[in-house]
Amino acid sequence: MKTLKLGIADDHELFRKGFISMLSGIPDFEFVLEAANGQELLDRLPANTPDIVFMDLQMPVMDGVQATEAAFERFPNIKVIVVSMYNEDRFVIHMLEKGVQGYLLKDTSPDEVEKAIRRVDEEGFYYNDFVSKAMHRKMVNRHVNKHPFFPNACNVALSTREKEVLQLICDGLSTQEIGDKLFISVRTVEGHRLRVLEKTGTKSTAAAVSFAYKNQLLS
Repeated sequence: MKTLKLGIADDHELFRKGFISMLSGIPDFEFVLEAANGQELLDRLPANTPDIVFMDLQMPVMDGVQATEAAFERFPNIKVIVVSMYNEDRFVIHMLEKGVQGYLLKDTSPDEVEKAIRRVDEEGFYYNDFVSKAMHRKMVNRHVNKHPFFPNACNVALSTREKEVLQLICDGLSTQEIGDKLFISVRTVEGHRLRVLEKTGTKSTAAAVSFAYKNQLLS
């Protein structure tokens, strides 16, 4: 069984220890790093690099936004799931635009946390209903601005099926669930996803979703 290496950065020790304890009973999860702020996280990453880091946003010394940017720059393969008390859309969208693979609130159930970890490991992202709604609201607001955010966005033309797949990803469906809903194979879904990445010039599903919403490629 593959062991998933996890890390957490949060300045509240009670929450941090409780979070680790909550997941410690799952056999294939192992916490290899914990930090009280972003700088401490970055200092410890070279010696114990986790597959997935749970990142608080508000921390002393270095906050979660700065730590996320630095972690992605120094460790391109690392994945970040935000765990925060901030439920405003602006925080969610801002962190998705930074490339995080998921965003959870601190009152998220243990079962959903486990689901998020496995989805991020298997598919590279996890968007629950809370995140999907935030993205949809952002998209509605973007319609007042007719200008794309990226110069090459006007040249991006997604097929109807590619838009369908991307929309269902935004809705939080897994690859298998998308295949079942559209009556196509998992391999075909993956093919559409890879073509979306190629057309948008992005390197991850999270980045492609961000690109699509910023540039009104989805309705």
